[in-house]
Amino acid sequence: MAARPNLPYDFPSPLHTERLVLRLMTLDDVDDVYAYQSREDVSRYLLHEPRTRAEVEEHVAGNAEAITLTDDGDFWQLAVARADDPGRVMGHVYFTIKSIANSTAEIGFTQHPDFHGQGYMTEAANAVLEIAFGELGLHRVMAELDPRNAASVALCKRLGMREEAHFVEDLWFKGHWGDTGIYAILDREWAERRRAGTVP
Repeated sequence: MAARPNLPYDFPSPLHTERLVLRLMTLDDVDDVYAYQSREDVSRYLLHEPRTRAEVEEHVAGNAEAITLTDDGDFWQLAVARADDPGRVMGHVYFTIKSIANSTAEIGFTQHPDFHGQGYMTEAANAVLEIAFGELGLHRVMAELDPRNAASVALCKRLGMREEAHFVEDLWFKGHWGDTGIYAILDREWAERRRAGTVP
């Protein structure tokens, strides 16, 4: 029988990495989150259209209460900020329990384009995966994305995730048929990356 994940588990907010702070969102973050979620170039590959400020405020309020992972579907929407400017949110990492029975979670990431190309989201996602395979004891973490999103595909590869599937026109997406890509990494593969020193 597969080992059950170590749940319930509260996100240890704030979580510090070398350059970043990962923390739970608050209503003080609405303007920063709106600054990127309202952009067409950011929402292009996401399931939602650019959001109004009122929509962002509603989502942030709900995310602020998502602290504990207990059951399938529980999630964190974590604000990502630089350690030298912890009040300014430049993106977020999404993490949810997909299946307790199968010891599987899903990770996702969104970032303001002004901060692209500096490795911030790789650093943030690595910190969340460390919790996933360490404290939570999960077996598998996957990411579901639009294969046209080259930045997200490259990030998954930097995290050591492999492409497991490319479903063709499986999703009615913003008025057109779209593809879905699936990337994933297992606990033993994460452990090997740590032994090899490829995890920051």
